[in-house]
Amino acid sequence: MHVSTAVWIVSILVVLGLFVFDFFSHVRTPHEPTLKESGFWSAVYIGLAVLFGFGVWAVSGSKYGGEFFAGFVTEKALSVDNLFVFVIIMAKFAVPRIYQQKVLLIGIVMALVMRGLFIAVGAAAINTYSWVFYLFGAFLLYTAIKLVKEAVEGPVEDEEEREGRVAAFFKRFVPTTEQYDGDKLITKVDGKKVATPLLLALVVIGFTDVLFALDSIPAIYGLTQEPYLVFMANAFALMGLRQLYFLIGGLLDRLVYLSYGLSIVLGFIGVKLVLHALHENTLPFINGGEHVAVPEISTGMSLSVIIGVLVITTVASLAKSKRDGRKSVDSGND
Repeated sequence: MHVSTAVWIVSILVVLGLFVFDFFSHVRTPHEPTLKESGFWSAVYIGLAVLFGFGVWAVSGSKYGGEFFAGFVTEKALSVDNLFVFVIIMAKFAVPRIYQQKVLLIGIVMALVMRGLFIAVGAAAINTYSWVFYLFGAFLLYTAIKLVKEAVEGPVEDEEEREGRVAAFFKRFVPTTEQYDGDKLITKVDGKKVATPLLLALVVIGFTDVLFALDSIPAIYGLTQEPYLVFMANAFALMGLRQLYFLIGGLLDRLVYLSYGLSIVLGFIGVKLVLHALHENTLPFINGGEHVAVPEISTGMSLSVIIGVLVITTVASLAKSKRDGRKSVDSGND
């Protein structure tokens, strides 16, 4: 897939333009979005992603169109999982609901910039060393196992403990105040400039986004090796994440099987990467440095598995939550 420099520049400008539009039309004036507003704009951004995907399909063919959709669906699912952590961060720093939009939007832009750097590094590594696919595959398999283990036993490291260490490190170097000053990130106390809790929450979200990228970038490179598609899938997945936060915030606790579904998806992509690495093998201690004749997983199968797993996971989660709710009501009546 050939993407000219002009197309890259226009695409990045359009993405940045959408974020600027989002800021001035929704975030600049502090308010808590209604469900109607959040639902409408979530649908708009998903619609834009779908239109872009069909555009890729029409211009570059079904192969690349399918790769974009597979990458977008995977990144969107991973971003929903990220919302759990965002809820914890907002609660920990007691960020008022009317100011949460600003933290989320700036954090999302930071995430896109950092992911852009990871994408560039990943593309350079893949073009130079084909064995990088082994590392990506192994890392995703490890992450999949870790997700299942945490879903069963609980997280090894509490999210709040990790975020507390990040906040403590920041406070060592930057004077901070415990008081909010509207939606300001920097304020003055006794004539001195200090960081507000809003900036502290933003720093923690930014750090968390780096950790999220460690999972998401290898995952999407397992579905497409086209940096342009990787970047645009990430951009569209992050667009509308702010609205999604307010739209499904109350539903997050009901997605009890999401970690299991994501572990299956990441494990599947990990296997796909290892098979691809074997097919492109150049390591001398594996089959004498020759390619290994193994089956490769098609984009169509990848897309079917990813969507199928996520649909089953969501339906099963909501069904379980509904059953648990009925049991709770019945026990309360007894």
